[in-house]
Amino acid sequence: MSDPSVAWLTIIGIGEDGLAGLSEASRKAISKAETVFGGKRHLKLAGIGDRGKIWPVPFDASGVLACRGRPTVVLASGDPFWHGVGGSLAAQLEKSEWTAHPAPSTFSLVSVRLGWPLECVNCLGLHAAPFERLVPVLSRGARIICLVRDGKAAADLAQWLTAHGWGASRLWTLMALGGARETIRETRAHSYVGDDSADLLAVAMEADGTAGLPRASGLADDLFAHDGQITKRPMRALGLSALTPRRGERLWDIGAGSGSISVEWALAGGTSVAIERREDRAANIRKNASAFGLSHRIKIVNGEAPAALSGLEKPHAVFIGGGLDVGMFNGLWPLLPEGTRVVAHSVTLETEALLADLQLRHGGHLMRIEISHAAPLGRLRAWEAVRPVVQWDVVKAGEGA
Repeated sequence: MSDPSVAWLTIIGIGEDGLAGLSEASRKAISKAETVFGGKRHLKLAGIGDRGKIWPVPFDASGVLACRGRPTVVLASGDPFWHGVGGSLAAQLEKSEWTAHPAPSTFSLVSVRLGWPLECVNCLGLHAAPFERLVPVLSRGARIICLVRDGKAAADLAQWLTAHGWGASRLWTLMALGGARETIRETRAHSYVGDDSADLLAVAMEADGTAGLPRASGLADDLFAHDGQITKRPMRALGLSALTPRRGERLWDIGAGSGSISVEWALAGGTSVAIERREDRAANIRKNASAFGLSHRIKIVNGEAPAALSGLEKPHAVFIGGGLDVGMFNGLWPLLPEGTRVVAHSVTLETEALLADLQLRHGGHLMRIEISHAAPLGRLRAWEAVRPVVQWDVVKAGEGA
């Protein structure tokens, strides 16, 4: 019978030097384990025989959890808690159930081989993630290390970079780092010729190509798929400034249209729930989230507020780009926690009057924004005004405040 005071699961990072590179505690855990999970390469490096079980790709923890209470080992490359299985397992277990013995991560080994300070490098796990995850971090001179599945994935990545204007980027493919088979090759993305059968660990790149995404709010409108229903660049910049996005915070983007506000919020490090009643516009939000590599940060709800808000995790901020009326506000406001930031835009007289009334009752700031663009007028030019927009931004106060 197992001792409940001792962790039943040991998560071990293993390198190309196999058992020789492991600590005594790691080797002891392996020797006592009834079952050892890992990739085919990990099990071979550790010399595991019949006790070995190859985990599925993408990783599924159910097999490991089925061994609960019995001595079990999970093998992973390098540091299991950096784009590895460690976090997935720990999230489903009590801390007392597991222990871990990490090895130097693949990212650390790559940075040592290339002489790159790791704190200046973007590190991404692309085993089961789309290459679009690179979009937010690609810029001229950016150094990026990607974990990939195999040689075919490295070739696909080189093709993707080339197709998106980054073909001149320097690439290093790195295999079997720290072992006798260690191989490092350097090339350019546009001229990459790889071995589809290679068991690659990582691809490092020094980006060279188009300018990449700017960091300021207010991306160009033509970067987004839309049907004309989009918060235009100047108003988007002003809206985001009022929303004050912060890393890790959640936005409700009500009447999301193209999802441009959600995209820029997520680029700032937050997550967003984009609520859109029209399916064709919800489809554009999906396209934009995918194109910017943000599908994992933007949830799309095809419905109409306030009914569509039921059951959603509470937001830190709310943006209402259109469709606000008394019914929506009365359904929305009670759902919001104290301290929630709310920003609403209006282009109609009716909604403008509502915002003026809401500002009197709840405080906040009311601003009318008028923008004109230079446009041809015969042989000359003149200012062409767009519809003025009224913006209300407020932080919800506590009861009785």
